[in-house]
Amino acid sequence: MFASLWIAFTVVAAAAQSLRNALQRGLTVELGTLGATHVRFLFGLPFSLLFLVLAVALTGARPVPDLAFWGWVTLGGLGQIAATACMLHAMRDRSFLVTIALTKTEPVQVALFGIAFLREVPGPMVVLAIVAATVGVLVMSWPKPGAKGGLVDGEGGRGAMIRAAALGIAAGGFFGLAAVFFKKAILTSGTMNFFVAASTALAASLAIQTAILTLWLFVRDRRVLTAIFRLWRPSVTAGFLGAFASQCWFVGFATAPVAAVRTLGLIEIFFAQVLSRSLMKERPSKRDLVGIALLVIGVVAVLQA
Repeated sequence: MFASLWIAFTVVAAAAQSLRNALQRGLTVELGTLGATHVRFLFGLPFSLLFLVLAVALTGARPVPDLAFWGWVTLGGLGQIAATACMLHAMRDRSFLVTIALTKTEPVQVALFGIAFLREVPGPMVVLAIVAATVGVLVMSWPKPGAKGGLVDGEGGRGAMIRAAALGIAAGGFFGLAAVFFKKAILTSGTMNFFVAASTALAASLAIQTAILTLWLFVRDRRVLTAIFRLWRPSVTAGFLGAFASQCWFVGFATAPVAAVRTLGLIEIFFAQVLSRSLMKERPSKRDLVGIALLVIGVVAVLQA
């Protein structure tokens, strides 16, 4: 009955995440990398608790997480903190679209992590999907020579180019690890109901992430904490989008292999294109069309797997 539910949730998650990333990038200017990272956790936590309450009330299922659950959800939370910080720091040097594209090397990495931690060995069709979609994203998003804000010599110089590339790829790796760890947490949440399991893992991870970053900023930079609450209006929106996107990702993880979910999630690049190109006013180039074709091949392949 729910065999294809992960597809709808993954598409919605990709759209919401793209909007959240754009909002967080704007907050980085005033809050710094850690402050903007903290926004998605601090203001997302109340929404995640609401999602959990609604899930339990509607299904009647109650989670009974064991000790392993807390270990996995903590590792996932730490991985997501590191990933978000790397991504936002890369955006300070390079363009929004290119940074997002670099993080989308994640499916290749998550496939390897899935084999190591979940014993989810992707079949030939999924491998084809991962390779085709990832190459398509990079072809479509890589800037032309001399493009402003891209990964080329320019405002930041070659040092910024290398740093942004390394941070973007590292962000993809940390996102991949976080996804695998969250899947393990979902599996050890103590309930067979996938929606309650996903909501439990999300609420627990945001609570841990909020506690860690609040304590860190309280000790190291209380000014940032004050600034976060001063900017509560955009922060609440970013927090909601972050919690909503994560809820959808977690439902996807609970109902499908992680590698398949994250590969389909590459469609986020379309939403990033819309945001970075002023609602697609530019006509696609030949390279764009090649990249789109490869991405479509990857998405179709993963849906047929």
